[in-house]
Amino acid sequence: MLENDVLEIVRLTDVGLLREHNEDTIASDGAIGYVVLADGMGGYKAGEVASEIAVLSIAAELTEVMLNQPLLDTDQYLQYQDEALNAMQPEAQLLVDAVKNANDAIYYVSQTQSQCAGMGTTLVLGLFVNNKLLVGHIGDSRMYRLRGLTFTQLTEDHSILQEQLNAGLITAEQAKYSANRNLVTRALGVDPEVALALNEFDVEVGDIYLLCSDGLTDMVDDHQIQLILSQPDIGLDSMAQRLIQLANEHGGKDNISVILTRVNKTFEKKRPKRKNLGLNHHMDNFFGWLK
Repeated sequence: MLENDVLEIVRLTDVGLLREHNEDTIASDGAIGYVVLADGMGGYKAGEVASEIAVLSIAAELTEVMLNQPLLDTDQYLQYQDEALNAMQPEAQLLVDAVKNANDAIYYVSQTQSQCAGMGTTLVLGLFVNNKLLVGHIGDSRMYRLRGLTFTQLTEDHSILQEQLNAGLITAEQAKYSANRNLVTRALGVDPEVALALNEFDVEVGDIYLLCSDGLTDMVDDHQIQLILSQPDIGLDSMAQRLIQLANEHGGKDNISVILTRVNKTFEKKRPKRKNLGLNHHMDNFFGWLK
């Protein structure tokens, strides 16, 4: 558990100006140290189902494991990890497991409930532990960091547009007007398996982290976002409200979700034991949403 004053977290979501309902889902827990955002896609309300399954499943698993499992030291824990994760904090495996279970749940519902066929969701999540931040993402929801005067995008979109940018086929200016802006190449729950992009970053006191759906980044450019986060005389609540207001002023074409986290103190978190949780205890609630 983190001390109450280590992280200050504000989350806010808005349906935007053109959509009838909100398919974004967001959650956070400052004591455990996680933030998670999902932007659903699919037929009528199916995207909303996918994003809710993702966020509630991941949040429940992280909470249960972090609170209830016996503590192990690093050497004991590493025997359970994939070799590629060994350089990261041991909790990286918890994120991998939780995301895999969420993917299984979404895919199962999409295959067994006709009204949810083909649904999926983007995902971006962070876990603060031992003065580090573990960042996982799938799709084009993003995480940014403001450190002093430096504003950095910590995730790279899984999208057709990003592939075109990486290949030098279009410029950043052309990308602003591309018809491929919302075509993702990776989503949670669409296929039986999905690869989570996972990275670890050092954390410094004073850092501000932003998780957001593309309802913000399609409407507001990075420079404008940085200007809002850099204002020293306003709090996170006002920052979040201003970001959503600006996205709506620029058209509000999609749902808009933001989670802002400011790091107030250094922190150190003990490592929990890895545990794969089943999904049966969630499924009654999931099916209830489909009625």
